[in-house]
Amino acid sequence: MPETVGVRFKTAGKIYHFDPSGIEIEIGDRVVVKTARGLELGRVVTPLKETPASEIEEELKPVVRQAREEDIERAAELLQKGTEALEECRRVIANLNLAMKLRGAEYNLDGTRLTFFFTAEDRVDFRQLVRDLANKFQIKVELRQIGPRDEAKLIGGFGRCGLQLCCHNMLTEFDPVSIKMAKVQNLPLNPMKISGTCGRLLCCLTYEHQIYRELKAELPREGSSVTVAAGTGKVTATHPLKGTVTLMLENRAMVEVTAADINAPGAARPGAPPRAPAGAPVTGRPVRPPAEQKAPPGEVSATDQKATADGTATDSGAPRPERRRRRGGRGGGGRDNRPRGGPGRRSP
Repeated sequence: MPETVGVRFKTAGKIYHFDPSGIEIEIGDRVVVKTARGLELGRVVTPLKETPASEIEEELKPVVRQAREEDIERAAELLQKGTEALEECRRVIANLNLAMKLRGAEYNLDGTRLTFFFTAEDRVDFRQLVRDLANKFQIKVELRQIGPRDEAKLIGGFGRCGLQLCCHNMLTEFDPVSIKMAKVQNLPLNPMKISGTCGRLLCCLTYEHQIYRELKAELPREGSSVTVAAGTGKVTATHPLKGTVTLMLENRAMVEVTAADINAPGAARPGAPPRAPAGAPVTGRPVRPPAEQKAPPGEVSATDQKATADGTATDSGAPRPERRRRRGGRGGGGRDNRPRGGPGRRSP
């Protein structure tokens, strides 16, 4: 496995692996590295270590040198120069009447490449813009379209919590966020309350999602019926952090109980079958009465003897005449009432 160091170019930027090239580097050192965009100035954030090849996404680039004082001054000058280029680019966009908004401009360390970041609702044909900017600055110009989250990460700001945006301050990658995470955490499904400054769902919904799932797994689901000491009730709300649920009893009373109260002696577990009354046989199947045995031919069963004594039956062993089933309607116009002979023939 190759030995690498982790370098970051922005405060909450992604960490890239570089070959130290035999240079003694410590965490926090400023270094000049070679990238696909040319020379860049970054900061070492992970120490020298062996990195599996699966974690290295691109070709391993070398660390050129430790940053000198002139490198740091050069980076500050290019930062100010990027602000001036941003204003010039806005004027060119206005002349071309393009539906796009510029959000940032960056030079690489050697000043051979200028990158503009912009946002747009639709796809923009900026080929003429690139040609005009290349003629204006006399260097290679690149335009890169970014989404709402990358825009918030680039510009920065403060969230509803009063702190700096997580994406600008500490998040290196954007994890998927879904509305289901808000439901699990019992948050109001109001877009104004669960959306960030970028207009997307809050990234912080992912922070506590896993612990909420684990705590909710220990509680009965909403809508299920459970039995506690006070009686049987329906779960109307769950409180994972408190470890309690709100029940509506059969008498419409609302009570809040813990999971231990639901599983306490004298109360059935959620989803368990009702208990059998005292003295009932312990079995999972209903008890059926024994089948009545038929008396052999020529003898009278006990039931028939009782009926004979009451005068309601005289001979239970005699065969009963079979009732003939009549087909057809009430008027006797069925098939069986027609003559059996063929056409032109009379029945005897």
